[in-house]
Amino acid sequence: MATETVINRPAPFVEDIGKKLSEQALGLQNVPVVTTGIGGLSQQAGETAAGFKSRQDAARAFTTRQQNLSGIAPEVASQDALQQEAQKRTLSGLGSFQPFLNQAQTEAQLASGLGTTALGQLGTAGSQLGIAGTTLGGVPLGAQSFQQDVSQFMSPYQQQVIDVSLAEFDRNKQMQEQQLRDQQAKLGALGSGRAGVQLSEFGTGAARERALLQAGLLQQGFQQAQGARQQDIQNRFGLGQAQAGLAGQQAGMAGQQAGFAGQRAGLAGATQGLGSFRSGLAQQQAQLGSAVQGLQGTDITRLGQLGSINQAQRQAELDATREATRMAAFQPQEELNRFADITTGIMGGMRGTGTTTSNIPNPTPLQTALGVGSTLAGIYGAFNPRPLFG
Repeated sequence: MATETVINRPAPFVEDIGKKLSEQALGLQNVPVVTTGIGGLSQQAGETAAGFKSRQDAARAFTTRQQNLSGIAPEVASQDALQQEAQKRTLSGLGSFQPFLNQAQTEAQLASGLGTTALGQLGTAGSQLGIAGTTLGGVPLGAQSFQQDVSQFMSPYQQQVIDVSLAEFDRNKQMQEQQLRDQQAKLGALGSGRAGVQLSEFGTGAARERALLQAGLLQQGFQQAQGARQQDIQNRFGLGQAQAGLAGQQAGMAGQQAGFAGQRAGLAGATQGLGSFRSGLAQQQAQLGSAVQGLQGTDITRLGQLGSINQAQRQAELDATREATRMAAFQPQEELNRFADITTGIMGGMRGTGTTTSNIPNPTPLQTALGVGSTLAGIYGAFNPRPLFG
């Protein structure tokens, strides 16, 4: 039995391409990946001279690829002039309200000092006049007396109003927070760091608004009680004046006593005006505290917004730098992959390589005889065209 072996090989140029592809693939196996220039390299402890030289060669090649790819490397556009001007103005405006607050505090301190001086002068005048009584029409004299007992004029239902208002605010806050979460869920951002920051900012703003609402309700109740107390003082003061006049008429006191009564009435009026003045000063101080809190919250919000913008800009620059470095570092592998894809496409149209072996059985004696006869007949026919038999 004979054996026949058939070897299928691709075209010679395809074999050359495959050989080059294999050589390049093997050549890349021992090339280290370096993402810095040669100036950033130093020989490590235990590293051979050949290994360090290999890394130096890779660093030079990386720098060359970076230069070659500079035209297509990703870049991030810097902030334009309008954005820079907006940030400049925002930063310059932060805390600009502070001089006005300082001036308001200075004026308040001066006013308080003047009030104290006026009280001292009134006290001296009262001593000189020899005022025996300390009340007029049942109303205590002195600015402090006009300020006290304001709580008696507070509404007994004020706390219930505050509780209902805050409860409604909390209910609206929960509805808005749920809408925000629903929007994040639709965008697929629920649970991400940016979604957490957004919810945190929303919670901070809601807490600030809730505090401002509560402070406003308390301030409103205080102002209403203060107005009622002031009206009561005026009413009682008018009654006191009437009683003083009646007492003057009934007593028939001398002109000097009448003058003393007039001075006492003037002193009471001055004290009442001083009480109103200091009451207004206290109200202004409360409004000033609320204004400071609101302005500081605005500054914090603006700083957070600017920080987010600058962080996003910086992150985009870092991403572009990382992508450019990746392109330069892995360009040889990517070129080899493209070469392999092209080679695969070319070899796909060629006949496959391989070896085929087939077994041919030995001829029988009859086949051998017939074959010999056929061969002889052919030779004879070539020299003698007449039939061999017949």
